[in-house]
Amino acid sequence: MSTVNLIYFSWVRERIGKGEETLELPADVVTIGDLLAHLKTLGAEYESALEHQNVIRAAINQEHVDHGDPIAGAREIALFPPMTGG
Repeated sequence: MSTVNLIYFSWVRERIGKGEETLELPADVVTIGDLLAHLKTLGAEYESALEHQNVIRAAINQEHVDHGDPIAGAREIALFPPMTGG
């Protein structure tokens, strides 16, 4: 298991009900996609926030990453919805 600090932004934060948390991750959580799937098992609020996980963007240690990227060595993982502009 590894410990990681998770930060949630915008409606992801609103649906989960917290801005950040520190979690122990199981050994089989090795990519951002694995992390999203794991988080959805933690309760209805996570499932709601991550229902369309393909639109969720992620950053590891403040660098944008893809869902297939490994999370090994991550100190901080941020999850946020797509950016909109106008």
